[in-house]
Amino acid sequence: MTTEAMQTAGSTDAGELSATTVVLDVVVPVYNEEAGLETCVRRLRRHLRTQVPFSARITIADNASVDGTLALARSLAEEFDDVRVVHLDAKGRGRALRQVWSDSDADVVAYMDVDLSTDLNALMPLIAPLLSGHSDIAIGSRLARSSRVVRGPKREFISRSYNLILRSALHARFSDAQCGFKAMRVDVARQLLPLVEDTGWFFDTELLVLAERAGMRIHEVPVDWVDDPDSRVDIIATAVADLKGVVRVGRALSTGSLPLAELRASFGREPLVPGVPRGMVGQLSRFAVVGVISTLAYALLYLALHSVMGAQWANAVALLVTAVFNTAANRAFTFGIRGSEGSARHQMQGLLVFGFGLLLTSGSLFVLDVMAPDASKHVELAVLVIANLVATVSRFVALRWVFRTAQSVGANR
Repeated sequence: MTTEAMQTAGSTDAGELSATTVVLDVVVPVYNEEAGLETCVRRLRRHLRTQVPFSARITIADNASVDGTLALARSLAEEFDDVRVVHLDAKGRGRALRQVWSDSDADVVAYMDVDLSTDLNALMPLIAPLLSGHSDIAIGSRLARSSRVVRGPKREFISRSYNLILRSALHARFSDAQCGFKAMRVDVARQLLPLVEDTGWFFDTELLVLAERAGMRIHEVPVDWVDDPDSRVDIIATAVADLKGVVRVGRALSTGSLPLAELRASFGREPLVPGVPRGMVGQLSRFAVVGVISTLAYALLYLALHSVMGAQWANAVALLVTAVFNTAANRAFTFGIRGSEGSARHQMQGLLVFGFGLLLTSGSLFVLDVMAPDASKHVELAVLVIANLVATVSRFVALRWVFRTAQSVGANR
């Protein structure tokens, strides 16, 4: 084992819990929390014994504390059979959670902050969908409409701004990444945790983003939450680290370096009916954004080239250039195909679709030239834009088929 190897204290090693299946393992990560640890453990243990109708254990994960936290944790483990201690020689909440969750023998693992800012009455709603098999991960949300939260305006602003960044940069759909109140099924944890690199505060966010991209079902629970005025979290340093994490994860997702398709397939999170693409509304809206940009670029190129090449050649060149851009943009942005693998094939298929568009638009120009030979280039452009709109509908259907096939191939590898 490494220097971060598990060191348990008390009777857990050979005590009663080792002979009983532990359904829930609640981890409390601590670093120099000597003052509040005992109150937390006794209160949490009382709640587990009176409000949770199955076997539960508290694991105190000591992150290299330099005060009396570790000694106090070991004394609590000696006093209670359902409390154990895991000591790590290095700091990092993410590091502690990854080790304890990966090694846990429970069915469901959870964690909460030592200050117990979240009302414990939310614990059963948090873990119930995991035990039933309905969900894979559950998180407490302070930003849900029915949540009741007491905290200062600065923390409220930072929290909402951070989640806005996640939604914009990483397309996250969960509402609260950093609430210290989460749980997940152990079988999910053992497959997902090896992909999570962060060992600090960004651990939660990275875990949730990867889980969401892998098709995991994330259950959100509105919570009552009271801010701890004595919190020692360095907001500035944490914010900088989180933003660096967002950039790193965003880069990994854009390059396709994470085996999320394999993970999605291993959990059976593909479409319920094979061959039916997902997210029609979202794809259509993103396709429209790409289409607007492509049409503007096409119009500018056409007008710039018309006087040099004439209508037919200006149309062909402008359409070809924007078709290459359009295929690449739709590949990544609309249909979520990352990495360079298959990109040349996709461009060739896109050019076939381009050929249809060229035929349609060139035919429109020919008809216009026959019916109105003196039409200005602006009239020609208007006719071409209308023809392109018809071609665009066909392009969406065609590209959706192309990239659906690519997604199916990637997921089955």
